[in-house]
Amino acid sequence: MTTQQKESSTIFTTVHPDIVKRTSVSSLIYSATMIVVGFGVFLSAFELQDPSSTLSMTLMVIGTIFMLFGIFRLFWKSKEMVYLPTGSSAKESTFFFDTQVMNTLAESINSGKFAMDKPLKMLDSGNVRLDIVMSQDMKFAAAQLFQFVPYTYNPVTEVRYFTEEQAKSMADYLKVCKNN
Repeated sequence: MTTQQKESSTIFTTVHPDIVKRTSVSSLIYSATMIVVGFGVFLSAFELQDPSSTLSMTLMVIGTIFMLFGIFRLFWKSKEMVYLPTGSSAKESTFFFDTQVMNTLAESINSGKFAMDKPLKMLDSGNVRLDIVMSQDMKFAAAQLFQFVPYTYNPVTEVRYFTEEQAKSMADYLKVCKNN
């Protein structure tokens, strides 16, 4: 099944009803562990016999860095996107292509059919950008194609949503393109 959104919206600004942001328990545990370890390292600096030594200052700095990084992860990195029907987490990715393949790629995205026998070459950066959101189980994908026009990327296609076999086909196609 393929659905679409209006062209003015982008893949990262639209919300599909089957994609939700949830708090990641593993990320919370990791962040809390970093804060506790940082606090412990910071306090261990005061247990040294010479609190003004280089080692004491180093422990304070390391402890502070751990605590700050843990707090940062707690507030800004503790959410993950989840595809509700399967419970699989979803990740955002961006791929770049040459301008010459833009029409072929746009046709593939609009039709939902990806020609495995004609893989396109991915670039490190380029004038054509493909933004995708893909569930880890490859049962859901959202894609939108952009073209670079001086100073900005403009949408070439609408946001397209793929489920089941079309999503798997798109994931397989992108793997082939990446290895091409």
